[in-house]
Amino acid sequence: MAISFLLYLALYYEAFHVHLTLAYAHLGYATAQHSIGQRYLQGNAVTKCEDTAMKWFRKAAERGHPHSSYNLAVGKLKEMATDVEDGELEGLLSRAAEHGLKEAQDILDHLYKKPDDS
Repeated sequence: MAISFLLYLALYYEAFHVHLTLAYAHLGYATAQHSIGQRYLQGNAVTKCEDTAMKWFRKAAERGHPHSSYNLAVGKLKEMATDVEDGELEGLLSRAAEHGLKEAQDILDHLYKKPDDS
């Protein structure tokens, strides 16, 4: 039995990893939700689907995951299918920036730059 399981892992590692991560994502683990979102965004071992990716990023962002907050905000800026309201964008980017994501702070600085700033 153990040999069969190890053979399965060797042959189907990616599929196994996706199923395991998906199980944790459905249980509400933000890191797993973010990981599944990344897989759907990139089409890594799943069919690429930006809409599904954004839904998983939303779930993880609601649990405080800073990278998912950032990805959700960028999805909104790139006009991907998101449910992000205009007034929510700053909050998502701020949460990500507060956790050290320099890219999020750069976007905030750019979005709210005064016209007379150089």
